[in-house]
Amino acid sequence: MAENKTKVTAQDVQAFVAAVPHPTRAKDARTLDALFRKVTGWQPQMWGPSIIGYGRYSYTYKSGRSGEFLATGFSPRKSNLSIYIMPGYADFGPILSRLGKHKIGRSCLYINTLADVDLKVLEELILAGLDDLSKRWTVSPG
Repeated sequence: MAENKTKVTAQDVQAFVAAVPHPTRAKDARTLDALFRKVTGWQPQMWGPSIIGYGRYSYTYKSGRSGEFLATGFSPRKSNLSIYIMPGYADFGPILSRLGKHKIGRSCLYINTLADVDLKVLEELILAGLDDLSKRWTVSPG
């Protein structure tokens, strides 16, 4: 069975954020790091080369596949900020309707810049995502 390709690395989170080339994206990454630390109470870890994760969860699917993944986090990508709320956004429509300008994927929220969204609503969404995740899988600080 294939292993999860995205795993915790020893890469330094602060060095990664400091190396984000675009000034607005770098500023947003620093803001998101502070927000995720405040909301979760957890220290960040790098997952793969570009995802900053907070906490983790272990899963085992009905198929037998198992592994670990970040509980929540973000990535300051070149084209947008990708925010990871696991396992997804299916039940978060009322919160998302108050968030501001965004796009959604399966377990990703895409934001062009933090100026486009309400950070208090984003905090609410992160907490709702962690609450939903903890009903499905065991979540730990890291």
